[in-house]
Parts: sequence; structure tokens; C-alpha cells
Amino acid sequence: MWSQTYQPLGGNLALSALAAAMPLFALLYLLGVRRKPSYVAGLAGLATALLMALAVYRMPPSLAIASILYGAAYAVFPITWVILWAIFLYRLTVETGQFEIVKDSIAGLTQDRKMQALLIAFAFGAFVEGAAGFGTPVAVAAGMLGGLGFSPFYAAGICLLANTAPVAFGSLGTPILMLAGVTSLPLDKLSAAVGRICAPVSVFVPAYLVAVMGGWAGLKEAGLAAAACGIAFASTQLIVSNWLGPSLTDILGSLASLLVLVVLLKAQGRGAKLQHTAGQVFRAWAPYGFLVVCVILAGVPAVRDWLDRASAVFGWPGLHNLVQQGPPVAAEGSAYAAKYKLNLLSASGTAGLVACLISALWLRAPFRLLKQVLLTTVRQLALPTLTVCSVLGLAFLMNYSGMTATLGLVFAASGPAFPMFSALLGWLGVFLTGSDTSANALFGNLQVVTANRLGLNPVLTAAANSSGGVMGKMLSLQSIAVAAAATGLAASDESKLFRFTLKHSILLASIIGLVTLFYAYVRPDWVP
Repeated sequence: MWSQTYQPLGGNLALSALAAAMPLFALLYLLGVRRKPSYVAGLAGLATALLMALAVYRMPPSLAIASILYGAAYAVFPITWVILWAIFLYRLTVETGQFEIVKDSIAGLTQDRKMQALLIAFAFGAFVEGAAGFGTPVAVAAGMLGGLGFSPFYAAGICLLANTAPVAFGSLGTPILMLAGVTSLPLDKLSAAVGRICAPVSVFVPAYLVAVMGGWAGLKEAGLAAAACGIAFASTQLIVSNWLGPSLTDILGSLASLLVLVVLLKAQGRGAKLQHTAGQVFRAWAPYGFLVVCVILAGVPAVRDWLDRASAVFGWPGLHNLVQQGPPVAAEGSAYAAKYKLNLLSASGTAGLVACLISALWLRAPFRLLKQVLLTTVRQLALPTLTVCSVLGLAFLMNYSGMTATLGLVFAASGPAFPMFSALLGWLGVFLTGSDTSANALFGNLQVVTANRLGLNPVLTAAANSSGGVMGKMLSLQSIAVAAAATGLAASDESKLFRFTLKHSILLASIIGLVTLFYAYVRPDWVP
């Protein structure tokens, strides 16, 4: 058994931390300075981590390779498995023409710019985030606003601001699944904690969006709608994340906010005539209804337990219990487990697969079209999957080599202020990687190590990583590039868009940090 060392460079913590941070520096340099594609940065970061693990931490090569493969396997299943069917369902509705009806059913409700922003950028964007995620909501919503007459810069900026509240639970809860996998903390507790941190901020995000658009005058005109939208989304986000888990949080929250806005528009007599019949609208929305039903059914304890009978849990070959953690990370020397669960039937992605099959029958999609959609989706996910595999391989290697623990010992120096810092660390992670899922993979276990060192609740700090990360989404270079492409914004204006989102991103991330501080020291009993 190989024992971890946390200060490998002559017992000097500062120098050891500098070596441990080199993979993150590589990511930062390639993404932020050289503006390389995320998969290039991920592979470079992984290569740097492997070099540090072998040369500085003296990790046996066999353990290092096993750690990388363990992380990559988790990236493929359950992470990519969820994403595959979420995006397949979205593309199926696009290719069958149903998504145009979905868009029209929302865009045709009102001609008021502020209400359109609430409906499309916030509520519908949150729906697409929950169903597909990974840049899709910004692209879809920004394109819709552009089609309604918004200027390219305005459409892009509004959608980047709106795509904050739902990010932590995007793509059927993928970021939370990742966080649970990396930290080994209970999924239900992490989901509940993220919901409790994000919900207070989600309440005022729609009002914040309206204020950015029209100032105080805009708030006077659309303040009631913004408040109703925020309360509907946040309350549903809180309830679903705490009682049903992460998979349906965004989908049900967005539907609640959409319903409230539609009712309010009708009550005020501001609704426009729809372009499609009620039957056409129902047919177009049905695939997402099937998704909700399948995920809920799969989450019923009796059903989940029955499906789990087909699961296989095993120690990862060449790694499980072959690494020993020691003080101060562990109270005493203990084996570091590496168990992999292959739950093909009970995974959220499988519920998505079933929803896709039912939707294909519902829409009478020919086999040729289904094959085309699947091949297109697989091709679309090729580079993102490589990115996720490399980032997760990097994260697991840092965890098992001891590099994460070294950084955790340094961050513990922030002492009582760490809950605030933990949210900002998540913000930095999403800014670097463009993904809350990747940020959780990078820093999730670091949050746990630091929390244990400081005597804080690790569920809270891990949840703060994901919650703070949502505010870095609007600032990431990938998100800005997607928004610019969707609206036809000139490449020269991307830096202007970055400056526009910067101040909002820092402000909202700081608010998340303050909420985390409140839970840490004022009401710790409110944390699962």
C-alpha cells in the first residue's frame, strides 16, 4: 500500500502547494490566456497532474494510471450517459419540428420586451438547462431573443445573466451527480444543500434581470411579474431539490415559473394570440412530460431499489484500498476506497433513454431519423466527452495522489472566512472550465478536505462550490462564445460582453458566499 505525502518538497507546504496547483495553472493559462479549446486545456492539465504525481509526489505509475482511468470511467457513466439522452431528446424535438412549436408557444405570449426576457431568457432557458444543459440554453434562448428583434449584444448579455439560477441542477442534475461521485458525500444531502443556498438568490434573479434591462422604471412596470417568477422558481427549486433530488429541479422549477407568468399575462390581458392549437402545443411539449414522469418514477424508492438489483458495485482494479491517507487529512492512517457503481437500470440517464423511446413512438419518428439524431448527438458529444474525461481524470489523480489535500491545507489558512471563499472557488472553477460539472470535479474534494480540517460541514462547502459556480457561468469564455455565435455578435464584441458580465458575476457570486457564511455560522442547523 502506498502512503500519501502532503508536503513532499522538503516538508515545505508553500512549495508543495505550488507544485500541486500546477495543473490548475495550466488550465488557467490555456483557457484564459491562450484561449485554447477546453479539451486541449483539459488534456494539458491532466498531463501536468500526471507529471506532478510521478515526479513530486512519488506516486507509483500503476496507481496514477488507475486513478485517471477511474475518473474517466465515471465521466463516461453516469455523467455522459445522462448528457447523451438529454441532448438526444432535445435534438429529436428539433428534427421533428416540435421544438419550433415549443418556442412559438412561449414567444407568442407577449410583445413586451421585459416579459419576453423573463419568459425566454429566464424561465425557458432554465427549462432547456434542466433538459440539456452544457451551453444549449444560452444558444437557444439567445437565438430566440435575436429572432424577436433584440440586438445581438443585448440578447447575448441578457441570456448570460439569466443562465445562473438553474446551472447547478442542469442536464438532469449532472453537476450534483458529479459532486457526489467526487466527494463520496450523500447525493440527497448535496442536492438539498445546493437548493438551500441557491433558492434565496434565485428569488431575486428575475428582478435583477429586469433591473439591468430597464432600471427602476423597468422594475415598476414588470416588478410583479419578476417577483412572481422568482418566487415560483425558487420555491420549486427548494422543494424539489430537498424532496425529489437533483434530476428534476430545473425542469419543474422552470415549468412553475412559466405557468405563473402565463397566468399573470392572461390576468393582465397582455397575452398575444398563439400561433398553434392547444393540441399541437400539447404534442410538442409531451416528450418533456415523458421525461419528467420517467425520472420521477425511477426515483420512487421502491422502483429505485428494484432497479438497483441489477447494479454492480466493485473496487476499481489496481486502486481500491491501495492508497493510504494519513494525518492531518485523516485522523489516522486509513485505506482510500475506490468503488465504482454500474447502475445501468437505476441511473438518471436510463430514465432519459426510456423517455426518448416513448417520445419517438409518440412523434412517430422513423428509424432512419432516430439513427441520424443519435449519430449527430454522439458526434456533438465527442469533444465534450473528451473534456469531461480529462478533467475527471485530472481530479481523481489529484485526489488519490494527495495534491488536493495539499491545496486544502493551504486554503484552511483562510479559517473562519472559508465558507465565503468556498463559493468563490466554485466561481473560479466554472470561469476556468465553463462547466459547473467540471468545477465540481476539480474542487469538490478540495472543499471537503478543507472543511474537515476546519471543523466545518463538508456538505455545506461542497454545495457552496456548485452554488458559487453558477455565477461564473456567465463569465466563462465558452458561454460567451456560444452566446455570441447564437446571436451573430461580432467576435470583436466578445471582450465587451465579458466586461458587461464581469461586474454582475462578481456581485452575485459574493452574495452566494454571504449566504454560505450565514448557513455556516448563523443557522448551521439548516444544512443537511
